[in-house]
Amino acid sequence: MKHWTEMPYTQRLRWRVRLLWLAIAAMLVYMVVVAELGGGDSRKITRFADMVSDILFFGGLVWLGCRIARTKKLLKNQQLRSRQRLEEQDERNRYLHDKTGGVVLDLLLYLLVLVTVTAGLFDTAAFYTAFSVLAAAVVLKGAAWWVYSRR
Repeated sequence: MKHWTEMPYTQRLRWRVRLLWLAIAAMLVYMVVVAELGGGDSRKITRFADMVSDILFFGGLVWLGCRIARTKKLLKNQQLRSRQRLEEQDERNRYLHDKTGGVVLDLLLYLLVLVTVTAGLFDTAAFYTAFSVLAAAVVLKGAAWWVYSRR
């Protein structure tokens, strides 16, 4: 398989759509597994933990659906696709992304969301710990983006 950056842009967009569908499938499998393990019992978790878990999980599903729709729209429209490609290749945007943690922090945030959702469905103490770490990571990334975007 070709290196990601060597692929034509339309092929990269098609791969993104496939990966996003794979993420939706993984989230649905996750939901079934959590239900089978007895997660989400209202006697064990607080209302806040249940609400945050629902918002993160179903918000994630909606976000993935919107990303799929947007990427498919880019595949259909040459003008939008060329604008998006220029924006993704813009050195300033890449600089901001790298300085605010890059791919590593993005993956860590996704992992923290997964841990927070899971903890929110099983254990209150673990949920509050995971939620605090997630909130701190989001604040740090936002603050770093704000600082570096001003330069």
